[in-house]
Amino acid sequence: MAIIINIDVMLAKRKMSVTELTNKVGITMANISILKNGKAKAIRFSTLDAICKHLDCQPGDILEYREDEVTDDD
Repeated sequence: MAIIINIDVMLAKRKMSVTELTNKVGITMANISILKNGKAKAIRFSTLDAICKHLDCQPGDILEYREDEVTDDD
């Protein structure tokens, strides 16, 4: 399963910096980095809600599902 986090895309569309988003949402730069780099194992709905509120977007604008690619080694 591959869930892609598109925070960078939404930040660019809204012309907002990562620092500005972290200040508005109230989460650390480290946690935003974990989300941006796809290393997060979970996200709280309250965090997703705050991100969507401040980026004026829907959760589907940030979260994207891509099916895992099958390789010959599988």
